[in-house]
Amino acid sequence: MRRLRAASLAIDLSPLRAGGGFRILFAVRLVSLLGGGYRMVALPLQVYAMTGSSVLVASVSVVNGLSSFAGTLGGGLLADRMDRRRLMLAALVAETAVVSGFALNTVLPGGPRLEVIYLCAAVNGCFGTTGLLAQQAMVPALVGRDRLPAAGALFALTAQAGAVFTPALGGLVIATAGIAAGFAGTAVIAALASAAVLFLPAARPDGAEAGGGLRAASAGLRFAVRDPVVRPLMALGFTQAVLALPLVLIPEFTDRVLDGGAREAGLLYSAPAAGAIIASLTSGWTGRVARPGAVVCGAVAGCGAAVAALGVSPSLPFALAALLALGCAQAVEEILRYALVQERTPDALRGRVSGVWLAQATVGGSLGVSVMGALAGLLGPAAALLAAGSACTALVAAVTAADPGLRRLRRPGPPPAPPPAADPPAGGPPPVDPTDTPP
Repeated sequence: MRRLRAASLAIDLSPLRAGGGFRILFAVRLVSLLGGGYRMVALPLQVYAMTGSSVLVASVSVVNGLSSFAGTLGGGLLADRMDRRRLMLAALVAETAVVSGFALNTVLPGGPRLEVIYLCAAVNGCFGTTGLLAQQAMVPALVGRDRLPAAGALFALTAQAGAVFTPALGGLVIATAGIAAGFAGTAVIAALASAAVLFLPAARPDGAEAGGGLRAASAGLRFAVRDPVVRPLMALGFTQAVLALPLVLIPEFTDRVLDGGAREAGLLYSAPAAGAIIASLTSGWTGRVARPGAVVCGAVAGCGAAVAALGVSPSLPFALAALLALGCAQAVEEILRYALVQERTPDALRGRVSGVWLAQATVGGSLGVSVMGALAGLLGPAAALLAAGSACTALVAAVTAADPGLRRLRRPGPPPAPPPAADPPAGGPPPVDPTDTPP
């Protein structure tokens, strides 16, 4: 019995076993995470070594973020207008060229040039986001509706594991081989991923229409606003991004509340990712939950409660427990929100609705940093976390009360078993043996 329960909780790997298409897509995602993790370490180190300015280091991230946002606006429409496999291929070819540009820029005779880094960061942000939207839009066709929660769990697991391990791996590569060698290696890997995409099936969206314009580009937003399930899902995601992402306050909270230093802050930064990995590895139940919408509402409310608990934590163990719980709740809501959005969205709109998903996360995350910082300036870090977490939980209650379509959503259960065959009447003919052959 215990073995059966453990098996039912373990992460569902059936999307990887179901077909080669998703395995290729998953491998391409891993490559993207590896390359992104290396760039996250290498570019700040390189720019700081060139300029000695943290402002210029941050400016590279701003350029990448702005171009990524631009990619969500146009990439979603492209993913609904053309073969998504070709779009992924174009994005990976662009990534290969960009990373090769970073490598060549590192070994220029006069030293690396900042304008080349800006240009490559802008191209990578735009094309990388477009390729990500094409990836997300392809998943339902590759795994089927029933396996969408399992696919979401695999994506969540790789994202969190990548956040934990790839920066450390990038630092190791830089320390042993140098920045240029690391860029060259990731360029080779991106080129191999580009070749792997050729083995994916063609993926032209169902019902794709020609044309563009503002009305076509905004169709995903109109659908997200009108659909009774997608609308509250987006609202809850925005609420969580604004009020339940407390990492920006970790340094001040560690110093002023916990009286700790870099070691304690490092542990606190790692705790949400550890919690998300635990939740992803035990996410087998998410594909069988009867009321997924209610679970999403509870998980986002749990995120708010965990942030509030962090604010009243008197010591490091309590703070770590709160952040572990936050990571678990974030993983659960992300897995189920991803699955429900993909299930509800028509294939011809999946690229644009995925663009809305990424845009609300990007805008919400940027706004959340500002809100957390402003609250900390007014109230102090502990009170700011308590206020933000409490507001998150209250807004979840308001959204679910005002928009009950998500809370009431139910998945259809398994079909009923056929009734047992009736016994033959007394004195009637004997039952027919299907193995008998007629004379």
